[in-house]
Amino acid sequence: MYCYDYPRPSVTVDIVLLTKTLPHSEVLLIRRKNPPFKNLWALPGGFLEMDESLQESALRELHEETGISDVQLKQIGAYGEPNRDPRGRVITIAYIGIVKSEQQAAVAGSDASEVAWFSTADLPQLAFDHNDIIVKALEEIK
Repeated sequence: MYCYDYPRPSVTVDIVLLTKTLPHSEVLLIRRKNPPFKNLWALPGGFLEMDESLQESALRELHEETGISDVQLKQIGAYGEPNRDPRGRVITIAYIGIVKSEQQAAVAGSDASEVAWFSTADLPQLAFDHNDIIVKALEEIK
């Protein structure tokens, strides 16, 4: 019904799920099954559906990609550099959650081929701008 003169970007959510393991927190990552960045590690996340809130989207994506649910998530920021996603203009809303790593078993699902916990002191190469998002999340919990 509405026509806009402005292009509309896509919106995604990304979830930084951390443990309080000492001396360094661990973060849950998924190995991407599909392009872009196929086979690279990334934060769980994905595209917002038209009929859900940002929070609902974050909880859905976390569950679809890792099998984890019933987690408290807090929004920590938005990331929107023009070239952050090679598919086009994509703005992501980042969330943080803190759990015990043994709290729930993570299982790869949806567009994840693998899921694993990584020490935040020794992260693999990450897709998109996910390293920046993790750094922000770690600042949040200090």
